[in-house]
Amino acid sequence: MTVIGIDPGQTGAIAFSFTVPGVPIAKKRPRFVRKGNHVGTYNCQETEEGRLRFDIARQLPTPWILLNAPIRVTCHFYMKRPRCHYGTGKNSDKLKNNAPYRHTSRPDIDNLQKTIYDCCNQIVWGDDAFVCESFSRKEYSESPRTEITVEVLEDGQKESG
Repeated sequence: MTVIGIDPGQTGAIAFSFTVPGVPIAKKRPRFVRKGNHVGTYNCQETEEGRLRFDIARQLPTPWILLNAPIRVTCHFYMKRPRCHYGTGKNSDKLKNNAPYRHTSRPDIDNLQKTIYDCCNQIVWGDDAFVCESFSRKEYSESPRTEITVEVLEDGQKESG
């Protein structure tokens, strides 16, 4: 975790960031199974989410107190480039000139955010309801990862005018 510092524009607002290595994980829909007259649900992502929660928790300083204040979260999702973005033959390690910078295919950015927010519950903050500002971006990179910045905001009154 990197503590960025105190933002002079927000008295007492602390910002910190951390990086989760690996391909970003999108939240999947719950799965249902029928057993006789009963219907059950299961989470096919428990292992992935557990690894993500572990990666997040190990970067927090100890002791850590859960954030229970308004929060701004910025997530940058760096996705692995597909093979078709590279040349062939002797150019197989060179990026094509027309290879896009921004990632515009699945997974959807909102599902990537849901995974991060759910995994930070009871580790970084008490509940993701405290997230009141959010910014996310997904793009291609040679090293897939998720970079997360969390800023604690003042809970002041809105200025009139």
